[in-house]
Amino acid sequence: MLLQKSGVLIATALLLASCASRPPKSLITPLPPVAKQPLPTQTKKSHETVRGVWLTTVSRLDWPPLTSVNGSSASVRIRQQQDALRQKLDKLKALGINTVFFQVKPDGTALWPSKILPWSDMLTGSIGADPGYDPLQFMLDEAHKRGMKVHAWFNPYRVSVNTKPGTIAELNRTLPLHPASVFVLHRDWIRTAGDRLVLDPGIPEARDWITSIVAEVVSHYPVDGVQFDDYFYTETPGSPLNDNDTFRKYGQGFASKADWRRNNTQQLIEQVSRTIKQLNPNVEFGVSPAGVWRNRSFDPAGSDTRGAAAYDESFADTRRWVQLGLLDYIAPQLYWPFSRDAARYDVLAKWWAEVVKPTNTRLYIGVALYKVGEPSAKEPDWTVQGGVPELKKQLDLNETVPQINGTILFREDFLNQPQTQQAVNYIKSRWGG
Repeated sequence: MLLQKSGVLIATALLLASCASRPPKSLITPLPPVAKQPLPTQTKKSHETVRGVWLTTVSRLDWPPLTSVNGSSASVRIRQQQDALRQKLDKLKALGINTVFFQVKPDGTALWPSKILPWSDMLTGSIGADPGYDPLQFMLDEAHKRGMKVHAWFNPYRVSVNTKPGTIAELNRTLPLHPASVFVLHRDWIRTAGDRLVLDPGIPEARDWITSIVAEVVSHYPVDGVQFDDYFYTETPGSPLNDNDTFRKYGQGFASKADWRRNNTQQLIEQVSRTIKQLNPNVEFGVSPAGVWRNRSFDPAGSDTRGAAAYDESFADTRRWVQLGLLDYIAPQLYWPFSRDAARYDVLAKWWAEVVKPTNTRLYIGVALYKVGEPSAKEPDWTVQGGVPELKKQLDLNETVPQINGTILFREDFLNQPQTQQAVNYIKSRWGG
């Protein structure tokens, strides 16, 4: 999918052609033939307005239930997990939700029988243990049966959620498995950042490996879409990503490490985008980045905000990906109320609407359901009348700005919490019909 303007079209074609002229060194995932040529120009198609929810599996935040993992037998565990998912989908359907963004790769493990990743310990309590069924296929069958779409949500670089000795030991124990964890197969790709084990995004073979995982899912499952979340470069001041050696090896020709990092992230997005379209042009590819691209104080093209910026903090030039036609949709996480001066919801929603306006990329807005009903000194609006007035303003804006094509709620389990029930009833009255 490329932009319609001829100048941008030519520039994009040259960019993709130049990228394709340097094939990856890794043979893990040879790029498909279409990657050697720019994709044909696509026009905007009419799509159903997305009323979505993120369904998280990392740390079992939304699913599967912890009680199922501690069940008395495999058959009891399977029944509990499948029943819980059916019940959630029934509730989502009743609320008017039409799209579920299902986390199939929460870390360096999978929720499908992968030949690349070991089974997720979220399902059984042990990395690599076969859960006795295919959760991704089960989700697709049950959601499609209810007329709902499913986007497979991948966290691209995370290998583990912590660096505890017990976690390291469990990853090491996967060595005899087929497949084993990337932690033991490619230790040279692994770094620590944000107190987690992650892949180094600057290593070309690591990006190829991620692409091969997406290709495995798109090749074998009738997913409606693929989504990456905002975890590209994730570091904290106390736990930075040490990629100095990688930069020395691959960073020649870049004015700064920051520019090189942004190029690494863009190369992954380009490669995944081309691969998905070659395998199945009907599968949508999207990213859900942090809500602020850049602040206007740093860049005149940025938004009138003072928030953490994806461009500078995650090294993700999300605006450019839209302009280059690499995404079918973008779903920025606008997790603030109208009154939050540093990052106003309406300011950011309208800024993103302008970004997508001349392109074929659709815009969905991520909304902070997790804040509804939670007391906050800086954002008191979330508790006023159960958060309903704030939520109403956000949904009203999303439905009146022509470039905004949908809303995604973060995250599913907050639909079941006591503090959100007024808002949930409002959503049902508005979306459930």
